[in-house]
Amino acid sequence: MSKIVILGAGHVGSICALSIANLGICDEIVLIDINRERAVAQAKDIADGTCFTHRHVHVHAGDYSELDDADILVNAVGMSRKPGQTRMDLLDATAVIMDNVIENMKQTTFDGIIISISNPCDVIANYLRVKYHYPATKIFGTGTMLDSARLKRTISELANIDMKSITCFAMGEHGESSSIPMSQIRIVGKALTELIAENPERFGRITLDELLSRTHQMGTEIIVGKGSTEFGIGMALADLCKAILYDEHRVLPVSALLNGEYGQCDIMAGVPAIIGRNGIEQIIEYPITDEEMATFGASCDKIRKYIEKSLE
Repeated sequence: MSKIVILGAGHVGSICALSIANLGICDEIVLIDINRERAVAQAKDIADGTCFTHRHVHVHAGDYSELDDADILVNAVGMSRKPGQTRMDLLDATAVIMDNVIENMKQTTFDGIIISISNPCDVIANYLRVKYHYPATKIFGTGTMLDSARLKRTISELANIDMKSITCFAMGEHGESSSIPMSQIRIVGKALTELIAENPERFGRITLDELLSRTHQMGTEIIVGKGSTEFGIGMALADLCKAILYDEHRVLPVSALLNGEYGQCDIMAGVPAIIGRNGIEQIIEYPITDEEMATFGASCDKIRKYIEKSLE
């Protein structure tokens, strides 16, 4: 029996639950929220939807005691960004909420994998790791998974290439300073930089500035248009849970603790890592260029600044 507990039944938490239920990757999903009535209502609504999925999943509201036998804990507490806000603007309010969450978690015997979504993703994932004293391999953030999806969609649209043929990833902060190692973008194994040189008519519009501009702005555009982002991160989270529960040993760009990789130490940032049943198995170091390393370092410096602030 596999069980996923989601803390927070707002926009993001509820869509995460729906996405997981739709994939049918576990037996039980539990929603926990300070607003018990909302958690119950969201669970009932999602449970109705499971009548149409290929596998039955038991979805219900609960309390922190549900963590005792859970395989995965998803941290989705906090508030949504408002137009004009950055993810870092949410730090103070989210840290206060996390202190209460951690105190409740300490009353349980939870020993599974923790995935943190709450913004600012990298900083809050690190805050939870430090304050909860949890092994680094078993706690990580969704990191740059969503940034990487937006990057892939941008390349697909600019080159008119199916997304499934594109391999790429963003690194660093989940947010406005995320970096893109252009040297590592591949289309069915061939370097994008080579394709640009060979066929500028088709690929010439794909510049680093264009990729950064589009991927950094997509989240803001969604928030301005509808008030929150939820579907993309919900599906990303479900895919990450699948990699864990199915022990897929898949490389995904998550917010992981770095200990010398890419020249960074004692910081959680988005990097490609092998994910399996026991969490992070290995961080993969790609041969990125000196310029790309510097850009990644600048993004890490921003994360580090806010990590220090959060732990003061």
